[in-house]
Amino acid sequence: MDMNKLGEQALAASYQLSQASTAQKNQLLSALAAGLISQQSHIIAANQQDILQAQQAGLSEALIDRLLLNSERLQAMSDDVLQLCQLDDPIGEETESKLLENGLRLSKRRVPIGVIGVIYEARPNVTIDIAALALKTGNAAILRGGKETLNSNLALLKVIQQALASTGLPDASIQYIDNPDRSLVTQLLKMDRYVDMIIPRGGAGLHRLCVEQATIPVITGGIGICHLFVEASADLAKSVAVINNAKVQRTSVCNALDTVLVQQDVAAQFLPMLALELNKSSVLFKACPKALSLLQDEAIAVDAAGADDFDQEWLSLTLSVRVVNSFEQAIGHIRQHSSQHSDGILTESLARANEFVNQVNSAAVYVNASTRFTDGSQFGLGAEVAVSTQKLHARGPMGLVELTTYKWIGQGDYLIRG
Repeated sequence: MDMNKLGEQALAASYQLSQASTAQKNQLLSALAAGLISQQSHIIAANQQDILQAQQAGLSEALIDRLLLNSERLQAMSDDVLQLCQLDDPIGEETESKLLENGLRLSKRRVPIGVIGVIYEARPNVTIDIAALALKTGNAAILRGGKETLNSNLALLKVIQQALASTGLPDASIQYIDNPDRSLVTQLLKMDRYVDMIIPRGGAGLHRLCVEQATIPVITGGIGICHLFVEASADLAKSVAVINNAKVQRTSVCNALDTVLVQQDVAAQFLPMLALELNKSSVLFKACPKALSLLQDEAIAVDAAGADDFDQEWLSLTLSVRVVNSFEQAIGHIRQHSSQHSDGILTESLARANEFVNQVNSAAVYVNASTRFTDGSQFGLGAEVAVSTQKLHARGPMGLVELTTYKWIGQGDYLIRG
């Protein structure tokens, strides 16, 4: 595979995309959404090949769930793409217009970033999320998915390219690296002549590789070590329901709950209630000594927490539990162990809620809500290209605006600088 040729084609496509009208881009997205439904039998058949290979390779049930595409998930993907059509196009928006004393009128205008390289693992729906967001914002993209989803991603790429063809936009707007050779990833990371931004979506190893080897700006994130803190004033029954949702609804995603912190004042009452509910879903508890003493007599699966268990993104039916002496100790634990993805407090105290929001420096901070809401679709962004946990240039779910940059526009009347 000639990576330089991919880069040249993507750059050329990005120039054409940047001039596409909102109507043309929305027509493209509508065709993409329709294609996901009309071609679903072909997509599902390709996905089943990936599922079978994953099972034969002995991949975990959690990872296989991330790979799976079915009619319900394809419909949800199609709906998300259509939602993007309803959102305002940020391209061309002008902000901060001002007239200087010298007569120069200055404004900022939103423009596409250009060419985005995205390296991701599992979850073939990411292919559609990235393509739809990139195309709506006039960006070209070079994609590299994991080998475990190759058949699914190629089927989805076919739908994307059919939609591009139907609207007269270049095929090279979305390109896919279908060769599993890992050296191609290294090449992509150094294609700063063509690629403007790299977004890795995967484990810590992938993020480290990109940060260490890229000559292109990298947006890191997507690793979720997520916490909920049950503060002493919390409604305990409602807290059980929120934790159950955050942990059990879908375990294999980055916004699923990993650790529960319980204030000592309510631990003896709360932990048996939590264990009773989560045991229905066969959740395994990894408990600190205080929590273990309160849980070991319950008819549940519970182990003593190991040295690294509070630093794990479980992506499975496993939950770390720690009893903390105070609000301050909970904050300290989160600062030490969180990946700054999604963390929340369950409380009836407005003062404690405000303190928590002010002191926890995560991309998404919740009061009395599940961490599962950290999602582009749930935030009304249509979809997301990633969940950024860094502080520059975007944080949290990255939607349309986060895939733009801006240029300064200066307008004068044949103005010269004195």
